[in-house]
Amino acid sequence: MGSSKSVKATLSKKLDQQRDPITKWATRAALLCLFIATCGWLDTIKDRWYVFDPSSLHELARAAIAASPTNDTGAMVEHIVANLTATYPSTQIRLNPNTKEWVFNNAGGAMGAMYIIHASITEYLIIFGTPLGTEGHSGLHTADDYFHILTGEQWAFQPGSFEMEKYKPGDVHLMQRGVAKQYKMHKGCFALEYARGWIPLMLPFGFGDTLTSTFDYVSLGRTVYVTGREMIKNLLIGKI
Repeated sequence: MGSSKSVKATLSKKLDQQRDPITKWATRAALLCLFIATCGWLDTIKDRWYVFDPSSLHELARAAIAASPTNDTGAMVEHIVANLTATYPSTQIRLNPNTKEWVFNNAGGAMGAMYIIHASITEYLIIFGTPLGTEGHSGLHTADDYFHILTGEQWAFQPGSFEMEKYKPGDVHLMQRGVAKQYKMHKGCFALEYARGWIPLMLPFGFGDTLTSTFDYVSLGRTVYVTGREMIKNLLIGKI
């Protein structure tokens, strides 16, 4: 009798052990499906969290160029920031008014400097450029990226094309979500860059060159600090 109970207990234990991995993988698969479904749903409603309008930013960039006939990039930046802070209340969106807060940025082989005007989960707005010129890979992103050229000239190219794309001051270069390009910013090229989409997913591209090539952890630390500070301050006022 005791032997029979022992055999049953052993068989039951083995069956539980066999079921346990199946249960674990089924649970993991269900959680993964739920995560994917949630991400898909969030992607359909992300537009409700956008504050900036690409057309308005294009007009602002052109106004900044017109207000600086001497081609003074610094004056254009001041014009843009002054206009933005006057247009958008601090209860709606957090902007960084410190126009002296520049940091090196290496991404996709290109190098320049950037000033982060705004950073949140679904939008960022920066000034990016270099007086020396640079060239690299645009990256493959989950956001639409609008380059509003302020000074200089930007060229771009996609595989299969035998002609370059040219963008001059006042032009806007849209790098669409999921599209990769080679691009070149000539000497003295600066742009008002606006991205809308899932910004945190773009950050690895912005950090990759530092981690694998330049090892400029000072600039990386400053970038992480400013980006994190601005995102948190926006979250605190309800801006996602």
